[in-house]
Amino acid sequence: MNALNITEHMRSLGANARAASGAMSAASAAAKNAALRAIARRLRASGDALAAANALDLARARAAGLAEPMVDRLKLTPRILDTLAEGCEQLAAMPDIIGEIHGMTQQPSGIRVGRMRVPLGVFGMIFESRPNVTIEAASLSVKSGNACILRGGSEAIDSNRALAQLVREALAEAGLPADAVQLVQTTDREAVGQLIAMPEFVDVVIPRGGKGLIERIAREAKVPVIKHLDGNCHTYVDDPCDLEMAVTLADNGKTQKYSPCNATEGLLVARGVAAAFLPRVGAVYAAKGVEMRCDPEARALLAGVAGAQVVAATEQDWSEEYLAPIVSIKVVAGLDEAIAHINRYGSHHTDAIVTRDHVHAQRFLREVDSASVMVNASTRFADGFEYGLGAEIGISTDKFHARGPVGLEGLTSLKWVVLGQGEIRR
Repeated sequence: MNALNITEHMRSLGANARAASGAMSAASAAAKNAALRAIARRLRASGDALAAANALDLARARAAGLAEPMVDRLKLTPRILDTLAEGCEQLAAMPDIIGEIHGMTQQPSGIRVGRMRVPLGVFGMIFESRPNVTIEAASLSVKSGNACILRGGSEAIDSNRALAQLVREALAEAGLPADAVQLVQTTDREAVGQLIAMPEFVDVVIPRGGKGLIERIAREAKVPVIKHLDGNCHTYVDDPCDLEMAVTLADNGKTQKYSPCNATEGLLVARGVAAAFLPRVGAVYAAKGVEMRCDPEARALLAGVAGAQVVAATEQDWSEEYLAPIVSIKVVAGLDEAIAHINRYGSHHTDAIVTRDHVHAQRFLREVDSASVMVNASTRFADGFEYGLGAEIGISTDKFHARGPVGLEGLTSLKWVVLGQGEIRR
């Protein structure tokens, strides 16, 4: 597509989405749930066709020399498709929150005032790599009564086209507008610039990808953005704590999976337990090949651990999101220094304390300025599914509107409703 055609394409998508959003906001719960179940049924029945489309993306990625971990992100295996289908069925089984009225109160004038939950309208989703996001975003959009415009990465274009077409067929089957879910058909980056600059059609943009993509969108967007730039998450091992629990949580937070944004990247250890804790967790990390970037005090305590990769931390390490088998480790005086370190160097995503002190736990919950704050739990739990949201469209470190895992509620807003019996203001 040339520049003119891209503009025409994007404005057509925007106008179609705006029209469809009206029908979706008025759609019954039964119709939306029927569409979700139809998506699930089609995902299970279309394995061969989806595999063929996915094979084109995989072949193109390997021919381009894409690293195998990145190729792996593109795969639509039967297990992934079944998980996506289950997610749609779980959403269909959840209560419909659209139209709920909360906090209705009687005022002295006689009117009753409350707030109703309503869809946002139209959201644009910009994502990279994983084609499963097409289904996750579409299904949440359907359940929340929104319309969406999806722009996936060029590396997954054939898979995304096949999945989006499947969703559109399911919507039509349920009597809902197919244009409630649309895929940008060009991989030209200019389409992203157009999508984030159409406030007449798009109410909010949700980027999901690398830091460079999200920074660009936050800088250039003319519509609100729900975003997080990185996930520099911390686990703080307090004095006093259960050392066995601390080792388990520090291990799981770092090594259960290295690539997610909720993996522990920084380990802070209270000086009172450092000598007992660090050699134990260091042995675990050494056995798993995790490099430890440490302050001088932590380095000294880890020096005798067999096979440990221990190096001196730089100032940059305290702010780093590694997404790799690397962890920064710092010994701190106690709770005050831990909180100050997290609030200075962290990304306000997810941070956890391991402690036996209730007062320390309560202070950590109140004073750490992050979207998710945990006591005696792995940072890896910061996830919409684990939080009982059914699914998530991303994790927000913003403070307005949605914060933390963004599920159904994050794709809605509240409007005031007033019920009267002819009252007039005097």
